[in-house]
Amino acid sequence: MPNVYRPQLCFVAQGQKEVTLGDRMFRYAPGRYGVVTYDLPAIAHVVEATPDNPYLCLYLDFDPVMLGELASRVPSPETPSPPIGKMVSDASPGLLDAVLRLLRLLDDPAALPVLGPLAEQEILYRLLAGPDGARMHHITSGQGRVAQIGRAIAWIGKNFRDRFSIERLATEVGMSPSSLHEHFRAVTAMTPLQFQKQLRLQDARSLMLVQDVDVATAALRVGYESASQFSREYRRHFGEPPARDIARLRASPGLAVVA
Repeated sequence: MPNVYRPQLCFVAQGQKEVTLGDRMFRYAPGRYGVVTYDLPAIAHVVEATPDNPYLCLYLDFDPVMLGELASRVPSPETPSPPIGKMVSDASPGLLDAVLRLLRLLDDPAALPVLGPLAEQEILYRLLAGPDGARMHHITSGQGRVAQIGRAIAWIGKNFRDRFSIERLATEVGMSPSSLHEHFRAVTAMTPLQFQKQLRLQDARSLMLVQDVDVATAALRVGYESASQFSREYRRHFGEPPARDIARLRASPGLAVVA
């Protein structure tokens, strides 16, 4: 299922899932975790799950205040990691232990408000001090090319329904068009216009599914001037024409909540 991933940690406990971001594919399995550092449109597919052994995972949205405070105290690794905004890694024993401790607090409601933030801090510390440390520091950094790409992602997120040029976007974030294109693709595995298209299609799908908007109206609301072009791109992205896809989701409501 397509979804917009927020800056977060996803830790898989059971089953397996594949996530496609642009032209890259990441596989989650037990004991592996994924880190997302920007709002990124991706497609998730649970590939291993049964009624007796369902897919189970934990999501932890990053607290920007807590993360920023910890990042100021934990040195960034000397060897920077690639700037890609999503990565899947094997969990260290320390990270696994911190995650399990947080989960066990669900059985102790009285202790959760006191000890929960401490467990969350340790999880963030393990991420900052581990192999994804440089990538985690990118979230709190306001300087450099990666920070500029973060601002470009945020700008598109606010303006994806409107037409814009690469030159306009480059001006907004203070980069040259060629540099923006190169670094944007390195972080998101997509061009800015591909990124915009995915946001438009996912927003249109939500409008039709949640607000019962018809195909033509949804296309216009997200910025398409041609309903036929919208339908072609929708089918290419989701695998079915809009009306058929929405009918399938309504017939199987569980499909619409996979993240």
